[in-house]
Amino acid sequence: MELTDIQPMEKWIELEKKIAEKFKIQSVTFNIEGARITDFVKWSNRICPVIKGTEKGGPFICAVAHMNMASQAQKTRQAVIEECDAGILKIVVPIFVKDEFVGTAGGCGRLPTGGKVDTFMINKTIGIDETEIEDLVDDMGSMTSEEAQECADFVEKEIKHIVGAFEAGQK
Repeated sequence: MELTDIQPMEKWIELEKKIAEKFKIQSVTFNIEGARITDFVKWSNRICPVIKGTEKGGPFICAVAHMNMASQAQKTRQAVIEECDAGILKIVVPIFVKDEFVGTAGGCGRLPTGGKVDTFMINKTIGIDETEIEDLVDDMGSMTSEEAQECADFVEKEIKHIVGAFEAGQK
């Protein structure tokens, strides 16, 4: 089953826009292979598009974090809130239809309160000077653990509603 079997692409984009607006994060919906399903992009900081725009940034920073967190979310059937290797908060909410795992929704792009971007790791992975990285993150927003949990709860509630409507229509 594909995510677009549950609801049309436009509705997934609406969800991503709601998450981005409400929580000021880059929101995204992924299929089970870890590929984003929409083309909606609203960056919540200046470093993430730089990381994603490099040959190694997306695969070695973003994708690794997502696949690990998505696997954990699939196993526990619970939202996962953690930092990627760059030190940026990521929220991954599993999407199940009955017992079938069909993808994840959530987002990333803010620092945990008191957190710091790992400029050394980013520098070693994508080759950008640490001073340039510091300039790109100097205005990066943060998110308390309560705000991150509120975001996860919001996404879970939205997913429950979406899946519930889909399952009710199947009967």
